[in-house]
Amino acid sequence: MPTYNKLVRDKIPQIIKSSGKEFSTKILNDEDYIKYLKEKAYEELDEYCAAETDGEAVEELADLLEVVRALSKQHGSTIEEVEAVRKDKAEKRGGFKDKMFLIEVKD
Repeated sequence: MPTYNKLVRDKIPQIIKSSGKEFSTKILNDEDYIKYLKEKAYEELDEYCAAETDGEAVEELADLLEVVRALSKQHGSTIEEVEAVRKDKAEKRGGFKDKMFLIEVKD
């Protein structure tokens, strides 16, 4: 039996069970949950970076957003509050729509 030792979506155990396979899981404490959400964020970002089509990219961005939603909740916030902070920062410092690439700053 392969060993995964990683955070998975809530319905994955049901999917595994419906395929007739056996598995083991555990419920994480809050500290470990944040730790493994951070690992999952890196995993999903790597998968996004490896995406070869727009469809694959959007799929991985959706996975990354799901992780961000879970992390925001663990930090006592909501995705809406995170979005408000994002908008505030965009108003003050801009976003990335202009595709601006800084080469150097001279003193």
